[in-house]
Amino acid sequence: MHKSRLGGFIIDCQTTDLEAATAFWSAALGLAAGPSADAGDANYRRLTTAPDQPHLEVQAVSHASRVHLDIEASDVAAEVARLERLGAKRVGPVRDWFVMEAPTGQRFCVVKVQREDFAARANSWP
Repeated sequence: MHKSRLGGFIIDCQTTDLEAATAFWSAALGLAAGPSADAGDANYRRLTTAPDQPHLEVQAVSHASRVHLDIEASDVAAEVARLERLGAKRVGPVRDWFVMEAPTGQRFCVVKVQREDFAARANSWP
């Protein structure tokens, strides 16, 4: 058995100025900006949300700008397999997570657990 739930939203910005993009989204949403949860990753900036809310990040990307969602999972491989059974396709691995594509074409990621209340609030899957 494993657990999963909506983890958060990532604002993909095709930009060479991540600080300006982050400043815009921080001001637009009224959220403080901070460094990535992974201190070694220069392509992300976190926007501060309440602990019981999905995480929100701004990411510098080379593809067209868009917003994608993350599904956080206690077992990434098991969640990827579950989503494949529902019709999703693997696009490819990135470090310790997977980029997936829904049957309707949207890209999303399956990532490791992001928030402290995960165990109590996530969906359980056999």
